[in-house]
Amino acid sequence: MSHDHNDNDPQALYEGDQSKLYSGLMSHHDDIKSPESKAQVKRLMKVLVLLSIVTVVEVGLGLMFSYTMPRGILNTIFLVLTMVKAAYIVSVFMHLGDEMKTFFWLVLMPLLLFVWFIIAFLFDGGFWLNMNLTAPVR
Repeated sequence: MSHDHNDNDPQALYEGDQSKLYSGLMSHHDDIKSPESKAQVKRLMKVLVLLSIVTVVEVGLGLMFSYTMPRGILNTIFLVLTMVKAAYIVSVFMHLGDEMKTFFWLVLMPLLLFVWFIIAFLFDGGFWLNMNLTAPVR
């Protein structure tokens, strides 16, 4: 069984030399002024603006309230804003927003549980450290 090799066959490009795959042969948009290209640029600009706003809010909170707001509250706000940015980046750039929502939660939920796991062990370790430092010596 021989397979005729065709340089324009996408399957052959994936299996062989991939340099042609990204050289424009497989490009989805030939014209930069096409509606598809404009829609993609609009989507990327929306991502840029949203992530910039969240980052400016984080920096602003850090500059204005780092000495006046309780550290735990400020850290919680930073953690939530960072998780919002991470979820948005995963949704857009890893294309999980286009996939099924169950797949999205399959990736995001373990991350949230892992963060909870770290926080729980830090609190538990702090409790045991405090208990051992304040325990009477016999």
